[in-house]
Amino acid sequence: MGKKVKWSWTSAFIGAASATALTALINSKPKDPTFHLISIDLTSFKLNLPVLDAELLLTVHVTNPNIAPVHYSSTTMSILYDGSLLGSAQLEAGSQPSRSCKLLRLQARLNGLQLAHHAYKFFSDVTKREMVLDAKVDVEGAAKLALWEHKFKVHVDSHVTVDPLFLDVIDQENKSQLDLLLT
Repeated sequence: MGKKVKWSWTSAFIGAASATALTALINSKPKDPTFHLISIDLTSFKLNLPVLDAELLLTVHVTNPNIAPVHYSSTTMSILYDGSLLGSAQLEAGSQPSRSCKLLRLQARLNGLQLAHHAYKFFSDVTKREMVLDAKVDVEGAAKLALWEHKFKVHVDSHVTVDPLFLDVIDQENKSQLDLLLT
């Protein structure tokens, strides 16, 4: 018939430990965070003759899909219109738990003089009720899991179409790239 195999607790333990380590390794592979612009709210106009500067509040939904919580430093997001720097938004330093979602509220300031340089295109966008803005930001921080801490950098490119009259978000495409820093 066949040989009778003797059961070994050592072999079973090594097999279970190997399976657990492999599962942990697969689950710990860093994943890119996701970003989604929820809303844009006008908070103020400032007269800066001959143009108006605007201040906005951007509400951004951020998801950390990783098994490690992250801590990040403050940075500035650049807001571009027709290829030119239109303004910026400040991201304050903070943290986010593992596998969680969070709403960030970013104060943004738009330079009316820069918009005036693109007046013809801006008025054309107002009549179409579609204005395309791009945003770029690099966020640096660290992810910590038990005693292991690893620094990272996330680069985010956003392409957002908004209604310039009511500031409704019509469409958006957000791309993020996570890079682990080896230093």
